[in-house]
Amino acid sequence: MLQHGQPIPWVLLIVVAVVFLLVGILVGYILRKSKAEKTIGSAETQAKNLILDAENKAEALRKETLADARAEAHQIKVEAEKDIKERRDDVKKSERRVNQKEESIDRKLESIEKKEEEIQRRQQSIKDKEKNVEELIKKQVEELERISGCTADEAKQLLLKDLEKDIRHEASVMIKEIESKAKEEADTKAKEILVGAIQRCAADTVAENTISVVNLPNDEMKGRIIGREGRNIRAIETATGVDLIIDDTPEAIIVSAFDPVRREIARLALEKLIVDGRIHPARIEEMVDKASKEVNSIIKKEGEEAVYEIGCHNVHPELVKLLGRLRYRTSYGQNVLSHSKEVAHLAGLMAGELGMNVALAKRAGLFHDIGKALDHEIQGTHVDIGIDVLRKYKESEAVINGMASHHGDYEPKSPEAVLVAAADALSAARPGARRETLDTYIKRLQKLEEIANTTPGVESSYAIQAGREIRIIAKPDQISDDSMPMLARDISKRIESELEYPGQIKVNVIRETRAVDYAK
Repeated sequence: MLQHGQPIPWVLLIVVAVVFLLVGILVGYILRKSKAEKTIGSAETQAKNLILDAENKAEALRKETLADARAEAHQIKVEAEKDIKERRDDVKKSERRVNQKEESIDRKLESIEKKEEEIQRRQQSIKDKEKNVEELIKKQVEELERISGCTADEAKQLLLKDLEKDIRHEASVMIKEIESKAKEEADTKAKEILVGAIQRCAADTVAENTISVVNLPNDEMKGRIIGREGRNIRAIETATGVDLIIDDTPEAIIVSAFDPVRREIARLALEKLIVDGRIHPARIEEMVDKASKEVNSIIKKEGEEAVYEIGCHNVHPELVKLLGRLRYRTSYGQNVLSHSKEVAHLAGLMAGELGMNVALAKRAGLFHDIGKALDHEIQGTHVDIGIDVLRKYKESEAVINGMASHHGDYEPKSPEAVLVAAADALSAARPGARRETLDTYIKRLQKLEEIANTTPGVESSYAIQAGREIRIIAKPDQISDDSMPMLARDISKRIESELEYPGQIKVNVIRETRAVDYAK
């Protein structure tokens, strides 16, 4: 026991505090448990109420949905019954129409059967009448034979002979009248057609020359074109195969060559060099190459324009190029492309007047000299070359025959082929169209180059100086410097034996070995 005034031990205080703490915890636990039990009971009650409400709502929704479904099913059933009723009505109507048609068909069949029976009766009646008629005719013929004293065949032959004699006489008289009238009308009509075609085809006369003039900005340019010791002019002549004439003509250089393509390439190259100002052998080769490409482009353009002008369609591109090459081809001084277009126009006009195939006549007229684009490369006449070319590029046989028969080498198989031959003769015969001398001169130069080119060891050759000189480029790997005089002599002998020419021809053989490298 503690005495009054004696302090309480701290251990006792701790024990008391622990006891009170345990009591508090126990009381709190009891209170919380009681509260939790109340809360759980309330929650269970709410859950039961919610479940009950949900079940009530679900039952109400089920009943409502079932009622809507029954109403919708009833509506569908009503509409289906209505649709079935309508279809039944349609089927009944169709059945009534079918029955009516069947009845109508039955009536028509009965009517047809009655008509057939009537026709059979009539046919039998006709047969009986025919037999009676035949017997009557036979009796009459026998009576006629008895009276005339000859059979029916003999009488028929006599009658036919008399008729034949009269008909032959009348036919001969009529034929003579028709022939004389046809000749008069044909001559008049042919003259009208030819005159009309010539009047409507007003083609210009194209005069072809063998020289071109290149204008210079000043006379100092002549020295630059000639170059040191003539190296530039030699390079130009070697690269193009033309002859440059530099004389006292102020501010002008003459380009001379019988081949219009070479002359045009040389002219364009010179003009480009003059504009560029840099004139040396390497630059000359570059400009000549550019000029060659430009001329090829011009050739293609000329061919396309010719095809468009005549109105030909579906022409092979290679044929278009060959047509363009005719721009640089002459025949007796007449430009062959202009001549071909003129022949096409004339043939088309005459075909139109005569009611023939205008497109065929124009096409055959345009291609009638196509072989001349290759006759300096391929052996044979331009007609045979043209046949091969047109067949190669799938032209029709009618066009090929029109081209092949324009000189009478082949028989014309259509009226349009005859018109092409007539148009060719008209185009060639009109005044000023052709010059015999120029064509002969060009053929001589072509033959001169052909002789040189067919000699072994020759790479290329160019006839210059109006045919008084031929410049030959030898192959350096086949011809040595020592054998160059022998090559020149062989070519000279061939020219003397194979070619007719005035004066003398200089044979100039050139051999060049070139080494090229590039600094990188």
